[in-house]
Amino acid sequence: MKLPVAYAVFAVMATIANIWVQELASSVYAGPFQVAASVGAGTIAGLVVKYLLDKRYIFRFQTKNAIHDGQLFIVYALMGVVTTTIFWGFEFGFGYLFQAKALRYLGGIIGLAIGYLSKYHLDKQFVFRQGAAS
Repeated sequence: MKLPVAYAVFAVMATIANIWVQELASSVYAGPFQVAASVGAGTIAGLVVKYLLDKRYIFRFQTKNAIHDGQLFIVYALMGVVTTTIFWGFEFGFGYLFQAKALRYLGGIIGLAIGYLSKYHLDKQFVFRQGAAS
């Protein structure tokens, strides 16, 4: 039961990082692509936070060197393409439907929660396989 709780806490931490960076990016850039730029920046921030936490604490995975770590991160990010599509679908969908930033963020949070549920299984099977660091 400890692992699911830790995974959920890390998902919440990555979600907070994502939304915080979105808000920061929105305050820095107010141009025509403000929402897309903020969502993109938040996505990258959340991805990095979640990767570092999952690698170390969830999967207890040791990489061989910086190149191996970079390759692993790329695979991790690729596994996130489908889950990111879910997240973006909810966030942009809520933004379009409700025309309110707070509700757009709520959609993002819902999309991230759904995505993280499936991402654990993808990461376990394809990214952090047992013995892959040997």
